[in-house]
Amino acid sequence: MDTRATVREFLVACRSRLTPEDAGLQVFGGNRRVAGLRREEVAMLAGVSNDYYVRLERGHLEGASDSVLNALARALQLDATETGYLFDLARAARIALPSKGPSVARGLRPNVARILDAIHDVPVFVTSTRLELLGANKLGQALYSPIFESGIAQMNIARWIFLDEKAKDFYVDYPKIADSAVGTLRLEALRSADDPKFTSLIGELSSKSELFRNLWAKHRVFKHPGGVKSFNHPLVGLVTLTYEPFQVIADTGVGMNIYTAEPGSETEEKLKIIGAWAAENQGAQPAASTIDA
Repeated sequence: MDTRATVREFLVACRSRLTPEDAGLQVFGGNRRVAGLRREEVAMLAGVSNDYYVRLERGHLEGASDSVLNALARALQLDATETGYLFDLARAARIALPSKGPSVARGLRPNVARILDAIHDVPVFVTSTRLELLGANKLGQALYSPIFESGIAQMNIARWIFLDEKAKDFYVDYPKIADSAVGTLRLEALRSADDPKFTSLIGELSSKSELFRNLWAKHRVFKHPGGVKSFNHPLVGLVTLTYEPFQVIADTGVGMNIYTAEPGSETEEKLKIIGAWAAENQGAQPAASTIDA
């Protein structure tokens, strides 16, 4: 991975997203050649010289202190995930990283698979930080049936989101889902840029999806904190669920996502219908809850 190029792309993207008004700056005259902040404006907001900021934006983060990085994060109004990413970039610039980061687990350990099989009342998925769909319980398979039935997905949610038109109908807030998927992969790219499987995925999505290319160029980073998702399920229609992600500590880059419905809600009743359908039509779903990634 070219760390300096990544730093440059990230800082330029963050700077271009902020207007002078966002930063509390007064603008005199209307002849600005950039849509976002100028370099000298970021330098002023961060309390560093213009020459020093230019050096930082060219990718030279190796000498930046924590106080400078924090000042830069405040100037660019970075959130916690973006700030952590900036510090990770600086760390990558300072040290000789191994050619390949720790491998993301492939498949599930038997114990995790048994946990999935033991949960019946709520949908549960296990995914990697590369958005590989590693496993799901029966209700999870039934909820995400369009993904499991798709030949495009190949058990990677990002591939399905960007390469299968059905995804636009399945996700009620498709633009937000697409943006967060790219942000998740951007965050993962710092660790997996030298992994052929990961780079192949990014190359495929970039070549086949204009939307992915445009979002990738924005260099947003995103970490799923949990929240609410709505789906247009082919069997029951609109389903709105709250989800919480939990890290599987023993497996690098693996998380368990648990979805729940508001007690007494229409969605709770719809989940029961989906579950009953799945129990009666097991042949229409994947036979095992563990999926080869």
